[in-house]
Amino acid sequence: MKKRVLITQHIPEEGIRLLENQFDLVYHDVRTPLPSSELLESCPDAAGVLCLLSDRISQDFISRLPSLKVISNYAVGINNIDLQAAKNRGVIVCNTPDVLTQATADLALGLLLAVARKLLPADRYCRNREFKGWASDLFAGFGFQGKQCGIIGMGKIGTAFAGRVKALGMTVVYHNRKIAESPEKSFSFSSLDDLIKNSDVISLHTPLTPETRHILSRERLLQMKKGSILINTGRGELIDEQALAEVLKSGHLYGAGLDVFENEPIIHPDLLTLDNVVLAPHIGSATLETRNEMAILAATAIIEVMQGLTPGNRVVI
Repeated sequence: MKKRVLITQHIPEEGIRLLENQFDLVYHDVRTPLPSSELLESCPDAAGVLCLLSDRISQDFISRLPSLKVISNYAVGINNIDLQAAKNRGVIVCNTPDVLTQATADLALGLLLAVARKLLPADRYCRNREFKGWASDLFAGFGFQGKQCGIIGMGKIGTAFAGRVKALGMTVVYHNRKIAESPEKSFSFSSLDDLIKNSDVISLHTPLTPETRHILSRERLLQMKKGSILINTGRGELIDEQALAEVLKSGHLYGAGLDVFENEPIIHPDLLTLDNVVLAPHIGSATLETRNEMAILAATAIIEVMQGLTPGNRVVI
């Protein structure tokens, strides 16, 4: 009898094809998370679970799947999974690192350019037929040359983003728990306080942990350089979103580009009304190529665990 694998939400077909010939699949082809009770009822004997970041894989969920051997997260972040509960049960947890690095760094750069050059207000201006001709101050924006970009979280995505903003003529400083192993010599380590106070652009690329939740608190947002830009493609809970809305409304910051939100999918209502904010619906890795590679990597991890192998993308708990 084939082992059963539960897929909690829609994933690209490439992942389905890898799994369907080897396992008895229970596939929920939906685009919003289902209640845990419904998932458990649909596949109580699951040996493998392929889940998405929006699924909450709790201790209770894990404990109610007695045959569970592997949880493969279709994301690089793993804060949706109770890792200790998985470890206690001997369940292997995998994610999809590396394949989404370039796509996410590209989106962070896109958000930065859109905010800095006021592209969305300019687009609306044209669509509303308000454009009557060139003017010297029409949508004059934020230049990059000679300014400082501070990166909080100098992992692979942060390093990729650093290379992109360096090409814009910016100097790069970063803050990590420790000095990054292989940053370019032109990327300088900084204390968090100095980075926040002196950077013209701050971009968040750190994982969400108890220590990094609200790493940009109200106090730190107010310490940011007046007229600076904030980009977040990491996790929404890295920022006190209520405080961010107030700081943006006050004009202290030039603007913000956000791909993630503190209470997804809910977005703070004040952010929806501000012209100096560019909002994206958590699409950092959303290129067709990247999402397909993520599906292949997540599915392959399940296959390898079932074969008694140790996947290269196993999360060390």
